[in-house]
Amino acid sequence: MGFQETFRALSDPVRRDILVLLRKGRLSAGDIASHFDMTAATISYHLSQLKKAELITEEREKNFIFYTLNASVFEEIMLWLSEFREVNDESK
Repeated sequence: MGFQETFRALSDPVRRDILVLLRKGRLSAGDIASHFDMTAATISYHLSQLKKAELITEEREKNFIFYTLNASVFEEIMLWLSEFREVNDESK
């Protein structure tokens, strides 16, 4: 996935809040939904956008789906952003 999808997914505050929740470890869709005052369908939409951007992964266990952060995408973003810091450092 490209940065365009990643930044589009990160542009929504609800999706950023979901990512913050997932920093502590994997959560089920129900656990995630319990932190928000919105329908299950809306949470499902936000989770699908995060999956599309490859910011999270899902794992099925029996009747549950658990979501986890995809750290490699965050590492790629941080590496890309660090290039700008290097350019700024060189200009001093």
